[in-house]
Amino acid sequence: MARSPRKLNDPKKPLHRAPVRIGRVDSAAIIGALRQLHETAEDGNIERMPADEELYGALLYLEANAEALRNEEARRTSALARVQLWEYLRERADIHQRRAVEDARRAAVEWAELAPALAVRAPSAAYNKALRLRASVIADDGEEDEPLRRTPEAVLDAERRALARAAAERRATAEAMRRHALLEPVAKRLVEHRSGLDDDDEATYWLDEIEAVLPHCHTPTQFVSLQTYVRALVRELRKTERDAACPAGTTEEARLAYAAAAELVADA
Repeated sequence: MARSPRKLNDPKKPLHRAPVRIGRVDSAAIIGALRQLHETAEDGNIERMPADEELYGALLYLEANAEALRNEEARRTSALARVQLWEYLRERADIHQRRAVEDARRAAVEWAELAPALAVRAPSAAYNKALRLRASVIADDGEEDEPLRRTPEAVLDAERRALARAAAERRATAEAMRRHALLEPVAKRLVEHRSGLDDDDEATYWLDEIEAVLPHCHTPTQFVSLQTYVRALVRELRKTERDAACPAGTTEEARLAYAAAAELVADA
């Protein structure tokens, strides 16, 4: 019987099983706790232990002085924490080595020169290893919904998606700033003439919100909040007009401010 042809995997297709990662941990706090174990055990060399922030040196010290812990539970705790921190260090090493490679390339270092530094034999192998290192940074950023296969094709595809997301965010931010430039003077007019719009009910509530956010409106999220409050105020004033069968504003300035806000949110 003829054997069915082997189905080739798409090198860009995500892995079916997500790789297990240590992720972000407070390594200094863990080292501090292990230091306390050694101090409790009256480790005679504890003054030689590097600072909590010096992870690599602290791990070497803990390894060399493991026998100072005479309590079995303390030895178990320390050993397990060291295993975790070495894995954490391995993950971080990929990220920082990737940044070093990028700095080297910006400094006009050729792939042939990078090959021995990356422990590979050929420029093409150095390039591919650098791509795999880039996968570590993408995974660490948590931008991908699916596990990332560490192939050149998958990494480049993920980076294209990251660039597209960044471009979309820039466009959204620019649009938010453009709309805010139009909205801010309108919102200020509403606040300035709020005495002609207050109704001691919903409209007053939204005017309070607009007045509160206006002095601190600097980010896209705040821009959206201001737009939401103005739109809500316009909705309430329209309701007032329908229910009372008369203009919502009690002064000409207030009616003009309301009309400008209504026109602006209608275009949103």
